[in-house]
Amino acid sequence: MSKAINTIRSTAVPLPLENVDTDQIIPARFLKATSREGFGDNLFRDWRYNGDNTPKTDFVLNDPTYSGKILVAGKNFGCGSSREHAAWAIKDAGFDVVVSSFFADIFKNNALNNFLLPVTVSEDFVQRIFAVVRQDPAAKIDVSLEEQKITLPNGEAETFEINNYKKTCLLNGYDDIDYLLSMRDEIEQFEKQTRQ
Repeated sequence: MSKAINTIRSTAVPLPLENVDTDQIIPARFLKATSREGFGDNLFRDWRYNGDNTPKTDFVLNDPTYSGKILVAGKNFGCGSSREHAAWAIKDAGFDVVVSSFFADIFKNNALNNFLLPVTVSEDFVQRIFAVVRQDPAAKIDVSLEEQKITLPNGEAETFEINNYKKTCLLNGYDDIDYLLSMRDEIEQFEKQTRQ
């Protein structure tokens, strides 16, 4: 299964809440596992389920109206503790992209390291996405990593920034070691030159 990300064309799940911290994304009591699988079941656990494990019908992830590979959130997403499990949970739940007007730095880095693309756009553009998704939950949004651009169905678009190294890794499905291995020929050539 390829981990590479280039263009994601998908419907979106709106989560118009600000200051969503990593303990809300994946509560601490679920951090015992060391494998990345299964964390998606407990994504936003305390918001998704009642104490008796029945789904809360008013939470967006329990609403069949909304689905897709893009999670759109309010500003300051991923604040709080530095747990990598937050990125694992979002990715395991089927999301490839999270859109917000601001991400906590540690969450952003954890997301990039786990092939989850954090897209930072203006607050105005986030609100436009929320409006589009509310009006038509079946609306498809395009996220192009190559062009660093997110486009709404009406053609309205905004660009986003990403570290060039992380962009290369995501486009090719490389983790840090894969990236070094991809440069093996260049490294060997450099070593030959320095020995002479």
